[in-house]
Amino acid sequence: MEKYVDLIKQTFDFPQSSFDVKNNQLSFHGIPLVNVVKKYGTPLRITYLPKIAQQIQKARTLFHNAIKKYSYDGTYTYCYCTKASHFSFILEEVLRIGAHIETSSGFDISILRNLQKRGKITPDINIICNGFKRPFYSQQIADIINEGFSNCIPVLDNMNEIESYEKMINTECKLGIRIAAEEEPDFEFYTSRLGIRYSDIIPFYKEKIQKNPKFKLKLLHFFINTGIKDTSYYWSELNRSVHLYCELKKICPELDSMDIGGGFPVSGSLDFSYDYEYITEQIIENIVRICHENRVPEPNLLTEFGNYTVGESGALLLTVTGQKLQNDKELWYMIDGSIINTLPDTWGLNKRFILLPVNLWDNEYQKVNVGGLTCDSEDYYCSETTTNNNVFLPKIQNGQSLHIGFFHTGAYQDALSGFGGLQHCLIPAPKHVIIYRDKRGAFTTKLFSKEQVADEMLEILGYR
Repeated sequence: MEKYVDLIKQTFDFPQSSFDVKNNQLSFHGIPLVNVVKKYGTPLRITYLPKIAQQIQKARTLFHNAIKKYSYDGTYTYCYCTKASHFSFILEEVLRIGAHIETSSGFDISILRNLQKRGKITPDINIICNGFKRPFYSQQIADIINEGFSNCIPVLDNMNEIESYEKMINTECKLGIRIAAEEEPDFEFYTSRLGIRYSDIIPFYKEKIQKNPKFKLKLLHFFINTGIKDTSYYWSELNRSVHLYCELKKICPELDSMDIGGGFPVSGSLDFSYDYEYITEQIIENIVRICHENRVPEPNLLTEFGNYTVGESGALLLTVTGQKLQNDKELWYMIDGSIINTLPDTWGLNKRFILLPVNLWDNEYQKVNVGGLTCDSEDYYCSETTTNNNVFLPKIQNGQSLHIGFFHTGAYQDALSGFGGLQHCLIPAPKHVIIYRDKRGAFTTKLFSKEQVADEMLEILGYR
């Protein structure tokens, strides 16, 4: 009999830093997940808060080491993309570790005001305001700049945006410009819909910013939607943007920063491989080389990492509630939740998360399909990058209960699935539990939100 645990250990380097198995049960960052399931039940989202600080510190160390190695003259600032997860406990942890903020909505500014009232931020924090801005967002940006948030930088997404700030801002204001990067060849469109075209940036600066005493162009924003990858496409776009920075710097002495948006990837499988140190060093080395060739000082660097910051902190725990054999060969494990509702990226982007059983690791394994509760034909999970594109899980025997977990789900899934709102087929949203570590290293859990009940949905639908 080959056990499930043998399959994993023979296929991957296991245990890993996040995962281990003890007494036939999975632990996540040293936390026995069976105990969490016994206490709260399933379906259940969890957030392991200490992972956020670990990710931020890791990126800082990587960039600081590369800066030292290549005698880079600029500084490095870590910013968190709030759109990855807006929950208060996420933002508070990000700020506790000293990270700065990137926003994409006027409501982000309302969150920052709340954090300021509670003493979590001060007006000197760096706030990078990205996105195509409607009037409410522009007004919110102008208001906090007028109130003394001097390091709030609206990043111009189009050439008309500056007119709003000319009218609404009554003090000197730092500005950024987003470059409209070219997309990867397999995209349906060639150029990003966001940002200003390369050829328009310098003429726009000369006409609208250079002689305007209210504005100082401080930052050039470069963003690749698919993230930082070791591909010719990524290096080509980065180098192109650095060359533009150098050209602009020669006529704009105030320009001193570059925001290299598009984040580091997170692990989506047990065989995930990414050389963070090499990539970071290559970024720094490329910028140093191009700036030296152009006799321009290296810019201060900012990164805005969302998925990288919170993705690996999250997990979704579920229970197999039944088995169905279809067409004599398709075995379905039916779960007590919905994949299409709780992990919408599996449906929208064909994204794969790490799927592992929480218990029964000593049982034999078999190929299965995982089926969700909704009536939608897309509510399933049947391919997994970790085991030859098939899903293998332990066999369920003699009335046993199998719990499973999808891991590294901490970014975007709550917002995309509409946390606190309606779920497809009125399947209730799962409970959400936060896991902390105290000063002695012991973990504690806190229920952040209960599972949805019928009355909440009826109110949303207008029945109350």
